[in-house]
Amino acid sequence: MNLSPCFTAELVGKFLKFGVVGASGVLVDFGFTVLAKEVLGIQKYISNGIGFTLAATSNYFLNRWWTFESHNPEVVMEYLRFILISMAGLGINTAILWVLVSRFKINFYLSKAGAIAVVTLWNFIMNYLFTFTG
Repeated sequence: MNLSPCFTAELVGKFLKFGVVGASGVLVDFGFTVLAKEVLGIQKYISNGIGFTLAATSNYFLNRWWTFESHNPEVVMEYLRFILISMAGLGINTAILWVLVSRFKINFYLSKAGAIAVVTLWNFIMNYLFTFTG
């Protein structure tokens, strides 16, 4: 089975841009999560959810402008699709965290890094196919 036609230079370029934007989101996500959990004493899964949501919002605007160069006038609907995909990603992220931390006793932040890697693939594929299609 030849998958090379699926991996065009344009798609790879978008994925790399998505990764750069995602890295900025990791800073927002981890930064808020650490601040909320360690400094403010907010429960770790709530801190994780808020950090993830803040990162998703900043990522939407950067991906709209730079990665996918969207000119869709339906910004609210596009944002809602992006956030819905991100919220599904949050569910995946939290499930991975719970399994790795609660069941396997792996460090919370190491587990969070692994969850982010998995959810990055989910988010790119879903946003490429459903959010920024035009």
